[in-house]
Amino acid sequence: MQTRFILIQTSHAGNVGAAARAMKTMGFDDLVLVAPRWPNVLNREETIQRASGALDVLKNARIVATLDEALIGMTHLCATAMTPRDFGPPTVAPRAHFDALLKAPDVSQTGVAFLFGSERFGMANDDVYRCHACLSIPSNPKFGSLNLAAALQVIAYDWREALSGYPVQPATSEPVLADAAQVAGMLAHLEQGLTSIGFLDPQSPKKLMPRLNQLFNRAAVTQEEIHILRGIAQMMMT
Repeated sequence: MQTRFILIQTSHAGNVGAAARAMKTMGFDDLVLVAPRWPNVLNREETIQRASGALDVLKNARIVATLDEALIGMTHLCATAMTPRDFGPPTVAPRAHFDALLKAPDVSQTGVAFLFGSERFGMANDDVYRCHACLSIPSNPKFGSLNLAAALQVIAYDWREALSGYPVQPATSEPVLADAAQVAGMLAHLEQGLTSIGFLDPQSPKKLMPRLNQLFNRAAVTQEEIHILRGIAQMMMT
């Protein structure tokens, strides 16, 4: 499904770069600018800096003079607005609308465009009227104004999630749990260490070691943690 993000009369170059970055993080790359304030906005230093490496999105971006040109090939248009309008397409939350949209027949043939207005005055009414839906991000009713790139990031994230999203990448590999034999070996080692420092009396051990066994079972210790505990036990004995 083709997805396009359209920025109309953008006035701040930094927002164009930040928008490109937001798009790339969600796996989108079709960016069209309609009559931006700066004709060379895609090459401005602030744009490049705020893109933070999303230079391929900037390179592929297009600048057009009219919204008509930006909408070529698009079949489903989503305006964005902080507050509902008295007239025009229904105002809906992004996730609810996306869920309904993806259940429609022939959805694979749909070209979806997300329209964002100028930072200074938002979207013009005539542009909103052309759209099938007006997306409103649920936010604090007393302070709902979002930065352009921040709003685009939220919409891009919700749309990517609706399209099945990306799996969360763990920061590290999954830990390997210690097996019963490893825990038993560690406990035997720890028992020696506790005895050597006088904490455990072999003549009257009571239930110290079984209690420690239960503690480590509840903790679900890993093999790496077993190595650490054995190192502590070894230090007790030196």
